[in-house]
Amino acid sequence: MNRTSIIALAAATIFAGIGLGPSAALAGDWLRADIRADKRDVRADRLDLRRDRADLREDYRELYRDLRFGRFGDASRDLADIRRDRNDIRSDRRDLRHDPPRSVLGPARILEQ
Repeated sequence: MNRTSIIALAAATIFAGIGLGPSAALAGDWLRADIRADKRDVRADRLDLRRDRADLREDYRELYRDLRFGRFGDASRDLADIRRDRNDIRSDRRDLRHDPPRSVLGPARILEQ
């Protein structure tokens, strides 16, 4: 190789390094932002699951109260609401299963029941 081609190769390497340096830093920011978004998604899913379970417990209380007092029409509507809540809980669990594992996101603050 002659001296001109070595200088050109060195210059190209330096310019490539200058051009790729900021993009590598941005890749790290993107990864951190993605992990934060995953954590936020998991927290929201767990909170939604807890709320749905509380709603399901309340619906069972209403069902038993309606059956005890002979309000069978209300009990039928309560059963339909219980089915919807169960399906929602099943959907939330499925969503949590497809989220990243806790080992990637760190310790969970809200434990599942």
